[in-house]
Amino acid sequence: MKKYPLIIILILVSITGYTQKRVTLETKQEVIAKAKEELTQAMQHPEGVLYLLQKENNLTGEYNLDITIHEKGRVATVFVVNNVGGSIKQQNLVKDFVKDFRFGFKMPKGKDYKFNFTFKFK
Repeated sequence: MKKYPLIIILILVSITGYTQKRVTLETKQEVIAKAKEELTQAMQHPEGVLYLLQKENNLTGEYNLDITIHEKGRVATVFVVNNVGGSIKQQNLVKDFVKDFRFGFKMPKGKDYKFNFTFKFK
């Protein structure tokens, strides 16, 4: 009988140890640098999600986007600034994908940060 509380505590401790906490970034410069780094990694071969999207949909061209991110690393807005060498259909696919992208960090509450990023697909 006394083993059940101990087992429950051990299970809770092990579950807590496996959950990954997302880092909270404090300054605008840190947030933008980390966001650009994560987007760049997402475009890298072989397992980047944007790289896989490119291969799956034969994306080509350059898409310059203004991206605003909100408190918990969620994308709030995405606006197309420029499109060079790509179709409107591909542009909208990239824009929609970025809108659903979730960054691996948190930001200070009540803060939104806007930055510009160019996606280059060959």
